[in-house]
Amino acid sequence: MPRKGSAFAGLSVAIVTPFRNGELDQPTLRAQVEFQIAAGATCLCPVGTTGESPTLSHEEHERVISEVVQSAAGRIKVMAGTGSNSTREALRLTRWAAKEGADAALMVAPYYNKPTQQGFYEHYKAVAEEVEIPICVYNIPGRTGKNIEPETIARLAELKNITMVKEATGSLDQASQILCTTDLTVLSGDDSLTLPLMAVGGEGVISVVGNIVPGDMIALVKAFHDGHIGQAQTWHHKLFPLCRDMLGLATNPIPIKAAMQMLGRDTGELRLPMTPLDDASMAKLRRTLTQYGLL
Repeated sequence: MPRKGSAFAGLSVAIVTPFRNGELDQPTLRAQVEFQIAAGATCLCPVGTTGESPTLSHEEHERVISEVVQSAAGRIKVMAGTGSNSTREALRLTRWAAKEGADAALMVAPYYNKPTQQGFYEHYKAVAEEVEIPICVYNIPGRTGKNIEPETIARLAELKNITMVKEATGSLDQASQILCTTDLTVLSGDDSLTLPLMAVGGEGVISVVGNIVPGDMIALVKAFHDGHIGQAQTWHHKLFPLCRDMLGLATNPIPIKAAMQMLGRDTGELRLPMTPLDDASMAKLRRTLTQYGLL
């Protein structure tokens, strides 16, 4: 039986927000959209964690959503990052995404203020009842400080347009419980756990490494979907060092922006408090990219 968010199965890419001289680099952003369309990705996820949403102004956040939707022009789905630790702000951003034509909203769990489980439920319910586009619950306790428990996600699944979970707890038990108790589509929030998560019923990934090797991530997901388990394992093992470095050398999106700079696809600029990789980490990243065959 298809799950509620199966239209978003496959590879979604959490795209970076490019900067040039401290400002949004819109030509490079448009080039990213074209790169992913050409690769055959299912969906783009602008202004998430990888898109440096915490340091964008509200006006910039809205501008990136609009730019990506307009550039995509219906050729690829767009799941815009619209989460906040303020329910009022999350609602405003999600309304904006819906108005601009986004296909779905990626809403991170409220961070820093650490709501109760009832608070999480009321937060998502308030937005889901006001906006009609599908919503993906983004659960990443390592960033937000608190887990949305599977029982709470099961309650959220009863709301019509809560259709997906971006599962970034690192717990296959939690993912399994969600898959057992709901009809939500589960997407991996960690590149290196894509294959394990699909093995228990996940349908794809919202990927960081997909910024540079979307075709390879698509190949992994397709191989598993088609029942070619050995082939999927081969892709998993090939991709693992790259996935490890993107999240292990420093906080995301520092390594992916450095990699894109090395590949001539981004300036590599970050906004404080994000700072560039140190020399040792840059050398390690260059070795990994070289060994992978990208440099």
